[in-house]
Amino acid sequence: MVEEQLYHKIRQIILAAKTKISSTINFAQVESNWLIGQTIIEDEQNGKERAPYGEGLIKKVAGELVQEFGTYYSDRNLRYFRQFYQVFPNWNALRSNLSWTHYRSLLRVENPKARQFYLEETIANNWSTRTLDRQINSLYYERLLSSQNREAVEAEMHEKSEKLQAEDVLKDPYILEFLQLKENKTFLESELEEALIDKLQEFLLELGKGFAFVGRQQRVSTETKHFYIDLVFYNYLLKCFVLIDLKVHELTHEDIGKMDMYVRLYEDKYKAPDDNPTIGLILCTYKDHTVARYSMLKDSRQLFASRYQLYLPSEDELRQELERERQLIEEQKKLK
Repeated sequence: MVEEQLYHKIRQIILAAKTKISSTINFAQVESNWLIGQTIIEDEQNGKERAPYGEGLIKKVAGELVQEFGTYYSDRNLRYFRQFYQVFPNWNALRSNLSWTHYRSLLRVENPKARQFYLEETIANNWSTRTLDRQINSLYYERLLSSQNREAVEAEMHEKSEKLQAEDVLKDPYILEFLQLKENKTFLESELEEALIDKLQEFLLELGKGFAFVGRQQRVSTETKHFYIDLVFYNYLLKCFVLIDLKVHELTHEDIGKMDMYVRLYEDKYKAPDDNPTIGLILCTYKDHTVARYSMLKDSRQLFASRYQLYLPSEDELRQELERERQLIEEQKKLK
């Protein structure tokens, strides 16, 4: 009994400290972003002579900031900061218990009344950013206004709500970028997936057909979510990026759709004008069923058939390699 009481007392101290840390970081990030947005707006309004090259100026400044302070200060984010100040021009109206990720989601809501509603509901119910996105995407505000049974709509909202936890804030990629800290990606892969990805990386590099390693667990982001691509290569013979995603379950339509999204996001963010179209590769290994499938956007399929297949391993080669490596890994685990 005494041991349990001591545990709960110490636990409360730890939770209070984490909450205080996350709140302090949140406010510092929101304040910094708002002030940067204000500075950009005031600079743009200083004279009409700046107008013709305003966007170019932001891009140039962003390039220098990224070199010194990291990717968080990209030109894309600087434009978000500018929009943040435009949508929330009153500093006193900002809420310290909302994260930058919350505000990013709120910026997507064009209706000012709906935006204010979601802001107040997020604070009142301590919504996580995932819950806020779900409510926005499900048109919760509009459904509540039009419904003759508000209680049912509200009950559904409460049932699907997730509370914001201090740990969520400290793992938020925007927070980590802001603090110039690396993401801890070990929790993103199972032991089997990690071992298989190691072997696949070696296998593709050993083929010697122009593969150069770019990154592992590389993050790509939509307006509201973050995704991680298991392996990214650049093939200098084909002049294109190759994205690889590994699954330890049966191939689903969702997996294929997600890879198509990865390809589009990667082309928007990383593909150079003289690069060829990006190729996606989905690898699924589940029990005795292994699948390797190339994925490319519709207008790239002819190029894939005529040229890419000369340099890329076939789907059958990849399937056999994946099966072989999985068997070896599982046998080694049994011996331990």
